[in-house]
Order: sequence, then structure tokens, then C-alpha cells
Amino acid sequence: MTVVLPGGTIGILGGGQLGRMTALAARSLGYRVHVLDPDPDCAARAVSDLVITASFADAAAAAELARGCDVVTVEIEKISPASMNAAAAHAPTRPSGAVLEIVQHRARQKDWLAAHDFPVAPYHVAASEAELGVALAAFSGVRYVKSSTGGYDGRGQARVEGDADAATVWRDVGSAHCVVEQGVDLREEISVMVARRPAGESAVFPVALNHHEHQVLDWSVIPAPIPDDVAERATSLGRAIAAALDIEGLLAIEMFWLRDGRLLVNELAPRPHNTFHHTEAACLTSQFEQLVRAVCDLPLGATDVVRPAALINLFGDLWLGDAPPAFDAALAIPGVRCFLYGKSPRPGRKVGHLSATAHTTDEAVANAHEARRRLTTRR
Repeated sequence: MTVVLPGGTIGILGGGQLGRMTALAARSLGYRVHVLDPDPDCAARAVSDLVITASFADAAAAAELARGCDVVTVEIEKISPASMNAAAAHAPTRPSGAVLEIVQHRARQKDWLAAHDFPVAPYHVAASEAELGVALAAFSGVRYVKSSTGGYDGRGQARVEGDADAATVWRDVGSAHCVVEQGVDLREEISVMVARRPAGESAVFPVALNHHEHQVLDWSVIPAPIPDDVAERATSLGRAIAAALDIEGLLAIEMFWLRDGRLLVNELAPRPHNTFHHTEAACLTSQFEQLVRAVCDLPLGATDVVRPAALINLFGDLWLGDAPPAFDAALAIPGVRCFLYGKSPRPGRKVGHLSATAHTTDEAVANAHEARRRLTTRR
């Protein structure tokens, strides 16, 4: 395995906010950063040494990126297999294209988890409107229909309760290959973040507790205020999945904690994750620095929580009023920090987040909510 020491060049396939924050961590460690993204004004442009504007399916552009880099990683799952293969011909790709092929397709991901005996909610795969009708009829009560590709932050998904018209649901999820999941008796949603380097070392961040609104993450807190045994089981499950995938880099595992005590795996993401943005404020090592360390095969950083922290997402709607958001009022709360992604605001678009550290998780969550509320105090 080749260690990439500070002074080397890291390539990132994807230049959104995750690429931007990874690039900032890499630059702090002394690395150069090259990015490929289809948006010429992507969030990572301002903090990268080079940006190649190209589609994630452009294998020639991916090869061009990799030729100038010592290692290549990803901040989004949408990279085509051809692009991953092209990059791998010129530099180590961490995670591998094989990992992305499993994770970037919901049905393939579910099948992989089930085949490896990892716990998932009952599900069926549907490749047509007719198959969707059969799948919906196989379950009762609440069902969730999710497109196998392309869905993000609640898009390409539908919640179905009772009788449903398959044709309508098929259109709602984009008339595409999809997964139908049985609704579960949910107590909380949690997530685990595992880092693994090529040399074999792994590290796990404390479990995060997450709250969603309209299927989009609203806030998260670390360490999760859950029983120790649940946290231990979640951590063990996360480690096992990361090892089975042979991940190099980061793997976020979203899980359902059910009222009967069981843990079910919801989704995997082989990259930094919104539910661990608060590691920059809470932990000795942020998820972004940890990604840099992992893909460069450096010793992994400590993941201890120094102080509980919460994050709360900011959406473009905040900029639609007559006055700009009152960040001075929000930042007056001790322990509150602001992270903006350099993205133009529009309704429903995630453009930043606030983090709040405090003595307890409850206080951190309360301060994060109060900070976001204060952003509109002058309207």
C-alpha cells in the first residue's frame, strides 16, 4: 500500500459541500486538491487547486483527474463504473469502484445486505409498474417506495398507506426501478460512521441520533442519548458491514432502532455524511480530516467526543425574506458555529448548517434550534 504524505495531491470525484469541507481539511494538512464536478460553480471550487468541469459519467475526464493525483476519493455515489475504472487505472481509488456499484443502487445495496445476513426491513424490488403493484400488495400498513437510483433528501420516494394506485406511485418515484419497504415500528433513527485505511486500521465515531422532517435530515446530535448496549450493538454492526465491504475511506450506516429493541440497516453511504457534520465541533478528529487520513493511509485520528454537539441544517428558504439571516444573533449563543457551503440559496436546498456544543446533548439540541430561530429575528 502506498502512503500519500502531506504535500501530495488528492482527487475528489464530486465538488458539492462534502467535497468542499473535505478539501478544507486536506488543505489544512498540506495537501493539494483537484476536483471533478459537472457544475462549473460547484461548492468546492473556491477551495480547490484545480476543478475539472465534466459529467460523473465522463471516463476521460475522470482519467484526467486521476493522472494528476496521488489518490482519488468520492463525495457522492453517482460516479459511473466507467469513470471509477478510468480513474483507478492512474491512481488508487478509495473507496473502490466495486463498493460504489453496490451502494449507488438501492436494490443492489439491499440485496447485498440481505445476502450477507445484515438486518434490513422486509422489502421487495420492482422493475415495472406491474411489479410495484404486486410489491405494494405484499405488505400492509405503511410502505415506503424508493427509486433505486438518483433519490436524495427525500426525492424519488413515496410514503404509501392503505390502498394505493400503483400507477400513481410509479409516477411519483420517477417511473423507475425501485425498492418497496415495509414500514417499521420506529423508536429512533441513528447512524454510525466507520473509517478504514488500506493498512487495515479502523476507527468508529460515537453513534449519532438523527431527526428528519419530510424525509430530510433536520438535526442530529452526538453522542446519541441512547442506552450503552444499543450504541455498542450499532457500532459492532457498522464495523462488520465496513469490513464485509472492504471499504477504504468512510462508510456511514443509517439504522433504525425499533421499539422492540432491534436494529435494522436503512442505507449506506461511502463518504462523509450529513449526520456527522458536528464531528468538526464535537470530536478530536472531524469526519473530513478522517477521510483524508484514511484514503492517504495515514494513522486514523481519535474519535473521542470532547463535548456533546448538535447540528441543524439551513435551507435556502432562510434567504427569501426581506432581510438576510441574522447570523450575528445566532452566533451570540456560546458554542454555536456556522458553516455555509457557498451555494446559491433556493427553497428546499441545503446550503449550510449550524453546530452547537454544550454540556449535555439536550442543551446542544436546544441551542441549535434557538440559533436557527434567531436567524429570522429581524424580519
